[in-house]
Amino acid sequence: MSDPIVHTSQVRSPDGEPTRALLFLHGILGTGPNLRGLAQAFVRADPSLAIQLVDLRLHGKSRAFAPPHDVRACARDLVALESTLALPVIGVLGHSFGGKVALAYHAERPDLTRVITLDSDPGSRPDRVGSEQTTAVLEMLDRAPRLYARRDDFIELVHAEGHSRAVADWLAMNLERRADGFHLQIDLPGINALLDSYFASDLWSVLEQSHAQVEIVVGGRSQVWDRAHLARVAALAANKPSLRVHVLPEAGHWVHVDDPSGLRAALIDQTETP
Repeated sequence: MSDPIVHTSQVRSPDGEPTRALLFLHGILGTGPNLRGLAQAFVRADPSLAIQLVDLRLHGKSRAFAPPHDVRACARDLVALESTLALPVIGVLGHSFGGKVALAYHAERPDLTRVITLDSDPGSRPDRVGSEQTTAVLEMLDRAPRLYARRDDFIELVHAEGHSRAVADWLAMNLERRADGFHLQIDLPGINALLDSYFASDLWSVLEQSHAQVEIVVGGRSQVWDRAHLARVAALAANKPSLRVHVLPEAGHWVHVDDPSGLRAALIDQTETP
């Protein structure tokens, strides 16, 4: 039995009829709507675009997927998704974990014309340096109950573990309301398998071989990119006009939250979409 199709919702401009689509991919433990604000900015600037907000496997409404759970499987899910969409997919944008999925998808679809990653190092990171918060969140969720009488009970637990309200609200998107309360819908073994694949995957070759317009956004205050990898991507961009690197000095890892205007300036205001 084949895997189901990943869930997606569409963002389009009310002022035009879109003719092509971009896929937007969230990070680990996120959901498609995480990038809705950025998607709305894209379609306002170009009404010929539709943005498909994807729930990657084991996230949001894309739950019933069989292993193996890895970056390559996520990319193949997107290839399968395309056959169900009315518009041709001409590009992809991904944040963090979704950024590596975007590159893996580009390996499957070398004809894409635009590829964007948001604070996502394409290389392997076996030491997981820069992702300590994600590790701490997963350890907390492993200890946490699966059922809550109120949504606020879960948020209070996350606060008590030392995490911010923003992190608590983000994680609360994984609560499903049922008759007996709020269930925490996270497949931790599957999520850990996805993360293991994310840290092990080396996708530099996709950047080096791509003929698409590729844009790499880096959070200046993020620890995800190390100096060696930043130097490597800068050197690659210097010799590859279709590759551009945008560093947002005041943004952390959540570049679309920390500096939305800077992100729009980098990706939309000064850029024509192919």
